[in-house]
Amino acid sequence: MASHSFFCLYALVLFFLATADFSAALSPYYYNKACPKALPTIKRVVEAAVQKEKRMGASLLRLHFHDCFVNGCDASILLDNTSTIDSEKNAGANANSARGFNVIDKVKSEVDKVCRRPVVSCADILAVAARDSVVALGGPSWTVQLGRRDSTTASRTDANNNIPTPFMDLPALINSFSKQGLDTQDLVALSGGHVIGFAQCAFFKNRIYNESNIDPVFARARQSTCPPNGGDTNLAPLDPTAARFDTAYFTNLVKRRGLLHSDQALFNGGSTDSLVKTYSTNFGAFSADFAKSMVKMGNIKPLTGKNGQIRVNCRKVN
Repeated sequence: MASHSFFCLYALVLFFLATADFSAALSPYYYNKACPKALPTIKRVVEAAVQKEKRMGASLLRLHFHDCFVNGCDASILLDNTSTIDSEKNAGANANSARGFNVIDKVKSEVDKVCRRPVVSCADILAVAARDSVVALGGPSWTVQLGRRDSTTASRTDANNNIPTPFMDLPALINSFSKQGLDTQDLVALSGGHVIGFAQCAFFKNRIYNESNIDPVFARARQSTCPPNGGDTNLAPLDPTAARFDTAYFTNLVKRRGLLHSDQALFNGGSTDSLVKTYSTNFGAFSADFAKSMVKMGNIKPLTGKNGQIRVNCRKVN
């Protein structure tokens, strides 16, 4: 009798562990039964937004990046400021810079409509929108793992401390990525997200006026729209083909034409020079590594199972 009871208890424990592991695991098939129209709907809305404004693709990619680097990929970046939420939108890396929130709102509305209820998390929407944005601009696709849940908190302090800044040198960048479980190859590949999009003058002003490891012709060209005083919000492309996912970003680094200090830090006589050179001439290698690193980044500390919630409105806690 005792042995039979022990066996039953043992079987129950195994069952619990198995189901707990399953519920906590991300899966590309997470919405296949709950809402098979979810992913096509996200793709449709994102493609329309990027078609309307190419820059939006880079903005949506950046939202996912900045979300994952602050306590995991949990859509905390989408929460507005309240008496209890110190919004990450007000962090240094995001204030008057992060954008695309209205597109995420539109995606959420359309997805909830086809699913007939809030079943897809805002965190998963960010992850899928990032992938669909890259594809819309000619970049690689990858299988997005799904099943993240949304946070009920946000931290401007953690955003200020954890999101890499455009002023970092290589050791600081390596350390910042390492804290997220990302290696040097991930750093270079994910920095390649700067093959699309723009940056504000305030983030590269010091580089174009005071740094020496910069092509002088390139510096003068950027100075024409970024004066030494004022003009901080003026935009410049991160590479010459800012609306197309290609290798021009890395080609520019080899030519000392990186727009941000943190960009050129990847090719400045350090350990990442060789990989930058490889990516500058091999789109296939860059695309494959970028896709792999995006999956890896998307797996940073997700909330799963009964942790977190599925927000009804991505901007506020239920």
